[in-house]
Amino acid sequence: MQRRAGILMPIFSLPNDYGIGSFGKESYAFVDYLKSAGQSVWQVLPLGQTSFGDSPYQTTADVSFNPYFIDLEALFKDGLLTEKELLSAKSKSKKIDYGKLYASRFPLLKKAFSRFSPTQEFLKVLRGKKYDGYASFMLLKSIYGDLSRFPNEYKHGDKRKLSALKSEHKNEYGFFVFMQFVAEKQYKKLKEYANANGIKILGDLPLYVAYDSADVWTDPKEFMLSPDLTPKAVAGVPPDYFSVDGQLWGNPLYDYDKMKCDGFKWWKSRIRSALSRYDYLRIDHFRGLDRFWAIPIDMPAKDGKWLPAPGREILKNFNNRLIAEDLGVIDDGVRDLLKTCGYPGMKVLLFAFDGNPNNPYLPSNVEKNSVCYVGTHDNDTAYGYAKSLSAEAFKEFKRRLNAALPKGVTPVKTKKDVAAALTELAFSTKSDLAIINFADVIGADNRYRINTPSTVGNWTTRYKKEDFTPENASRLKLLAKKYKRLI
Repeated sequence: MQRRAGILMPIFSLPNDYGIGSFGKESYAFVDYLKSAGQSVWQVLPLGQTSFGDSPYQTTADVSFNPYFIDLEALFKDGLLTEKELLSAKSKSKKIDYGKLYASRFPLLKKAFSRFSPTQEFLKVLRGKKYDGYASFMLLKSIYGDLSRFPNEYKHGDKRKLSALKSEHKNEYGFFVFMQFVAEKQYKKLKEYANANGIKILGDLPLYVAYDSADVWTDPKEFMLSPDLTPKAVAGVPPDYFSVDGQLWGNPLYDYDKMKCDGFKWWKSRIRSALSRYDYLRIDHFRGLDRFWAIPIDMPAKDGKWLPAPGREILKNFNNRLIAEDLGVIDDGVRDLLKTCGYPGMKVLLFAFDGNPNNPYLPSNVEKNSVCYVGTHDNDTAYGYAKSLSAEAFKEFKRRLNAALPKGVTPVKTKKDVAAALTELAFSTKSDLAIINFADVIGADNRYRINTPSTVGNWTTRYKKEDFTPENASRLKLLAKKYKRLI
């Protein structure tokens, strides 16, 4: 990886008039903003269709695109929505209202589909069954609810009965294919624009898939499931920095013994598919590819146990476009796996200033083959973190931070100064890539925090058009130039 800098900006947080960011003009405007700011990487969160809880790390299908990201104005220009329908979708909400979106967006997209004249391109996708697993699963969900409620003949994939059901509900099945067809076309056009302007897209691959997903339904043999397809154990993490009681994610676990029989074909296909979508790919919870935390059904997260994972076999022969999210409980096994693969790990500056001179996140300890963050989507914003500190704690934090700043950089005086100081510090490190959460670009507090693990009501952050100031773009460009991160 060349020496680069970029910004973390979820698609859903981009400002538009329709309640949630999309692949529309706001995404193109953000590419232009990145370019004007001398940035060359746009980190997005997972783009798949979300389910209950609205987390991008719990998707309906790994290969899907979130229909909420479809650009409604493009549908209007194509004659698939009326002006009145477009106006009905407008929202002035300062946060994303997923309940409202769930109730209104799919009916609106169905109206667009009702006016859609299938093109040869669409018919080719339909015949090729590119989205058959997703569309079939969504059809069953629309009739029966979640996977656990599917009748046995559909739960276990009776091909004859499923084919009859799709024929009976041909229009509904076509609608689900249509949404993916449109979303994928819009995303590919956006990515081409970004790449043409020197911007690389850094995507995100959740380690696990959701239980109520097309992935589990179409390939149940890949998971630790009982004969009725209920999980035998579920994923999570033990107590750590983010949660004193651990985290119970609830995802089904992979049956690595069975996967080994075909050389981990499912996992390798999953990574290749994600790499075809993005320029770089971050593997979330990378440590789970060395050992994973298995929690017995109906037990708290802290009662789980570590089990081995075959990360070396799965990741063998993949190139250096991968990035490892190596945060949380890290041991020698994870460090050895990371060294074996050669992927860059993550360094988070908000974790650096605890007074330990051997802290791996201290700027002086950060190595070249890494990605340096001020904070991730799971952290406080820099200003939010500073605000949470007592006067005495902030005094000590400020002392340590100022001692680490490059020579000549204005020292931190107030809590409001922390975001800018940490941003410059991230740019100054040896890391090949520095990524700044946009909330820290604008010095926002925790009202702009994206996610607080083990809580509800996350993923609702929205920015305003006026947040994208030329002053901040100029500041970032100067930092990119100063620390040789201009491409």
